[in-house]
Amino acid sequence: MSAFRTLLLTAVLALAVPIPAQAAAAAPDCGPGHARVKHVNDGRNWAPVTPAKWQFPGDQVILAEAGVARPGPRRPFEYAVLKTGPEFGSVRIDAQVRLDTPTSVSNRDVIIVFGYRSDTEFYYVHLSQDNTIYPHNGIFVVNNADRLRIDDQWNGQVGAPPAVTDAEWHRVRVTHCAETGRIAVYLDGATTPLITATDRTFASGRVGFGSFDNIGRMRDMTVKGTPACDSAAQ
Repeated sequence: MSAFRTLLLTAVLALAVPIPAQAAAAAPDCGPGHARVKHVNDGRNWAPVTPAKWQFPGDQVILAEAGVARPGPRRPFEYAVLKTGPEFGSVRIDAQVRLDTPTSVSNRDVIIVFGYRSDTEFYYVHLSQDNTIYPHNGIFVVNNADRLRIDDQWNGQVGAPPAVTDAEWHRVRVTHCAETGRIAVYLDGATTPLITATDRTFASGRVGFGSFDNIGRMRDMTVKGTPACDSAAQ
């Protein structure tokens, strides 16, 4: 076989080798866009499900009292939607979160909401100490029905490693590429996502913070992305 044919065959075989799943998950699908919203701790920026359960001291957004189940689909009990700024298509959400429920409670959680269209239409990331039960520590969609788990890591018995196991602050980043539906969740500056999913149910919406049925707090939120009106024009 000639040197040229050997080189050509090697190149073809290299192209045929599948990309490892972890590497594919880490690769960004699209840029975060140009619009930015930050300094959002003031209570006037938020629309909570139950305002009396929330505190806004100025440097944090605090869910001080656990929510309760409401009529309709099974979905997080209590959250607040960020009403400042545009609705986003592709988006990157950066924040610090802390779970305030004692560590002795295994199902403790906070959630990051995105793609929010209404109280029964949105995505959320559930950050929990437990990863062995269907509704814990994953990515979910609520689409006028009980929340549906959509992340790649859940195998029917266990999901990604627990996102938070202590009472410390943790950095979280959630990215959503509207064009591809790719969703990724990163913890504490990691370059490889902890949780991933692909879903195109909602291409745009608002973001938020809360908990399924516990308490917690958030600070230093920055939202960067493509306004939904710009996404629609493309």
